[in-house]
Amino acid sequence: MTADPKDELVTHLGAMRAFAMSLTRNAALADDIVQDALVKAWSNIGSFQPGTNMRAWLFTILRNTYYSHHRKRKREVEDTEGEMSAGLAQKPDHDGRLQMRDFNTAFGELPEEQREALVLVGAGGFSYEEAAETCGVAVGTIKSRVNRGRARLIALMDISEDDTLEVTDAVTQGIVTMNQSIA
Repeated sequence: MTADPKDELVTHLGAMRAFAMSLTRNAALADDIVQDALVKAWSNIGSFQPGTNMRAWLFTILRNTYYSHHRKRKREVEDTEGEMSAGLAQKPDHDGRLQMRDFNTAFGELPEEQREALVLVGAGGFSYEEAAETCGVAVGTIKSRVNRGRARLIALMDISEDDTLEVTDAVTQGIVTMNQSIA
């Protein structure tokens, strides 16, 4: 009975880390490169030939990962003094968090059926037909629940169709997006 090559990966971690440390001379970077190399090895374990040298295969992946990282860093601009980043501006995160809190409060006030329909259709990306099948109801019922739920959210949050909602995640944006047709 042949052993699973995935089981052997763990036995080489110490040697991989030592090799990565010799390449990078930086413990955090070495750990990152070992992790990236292990992800690549795990994802491509089917290309490993059983009976060949697992350690050599892993070290080749590790070495290639290091050089890919090294080439990528050459294209990056260092800003050790912070001069470039000082010129960048960013809108404060608190606006989105406040609107997110308001959304969560309003969403919690919706009936369970409307919340479920909004999550499936708006956030989950389900078609009305798929959502109806999941809930065991007619397609028209799902369309109605989504429409009523969105209308109620807009009313509870006191926003108009022209307002932009600065939410912090795509799921919430999907729930309140008004562009999805109900037809």
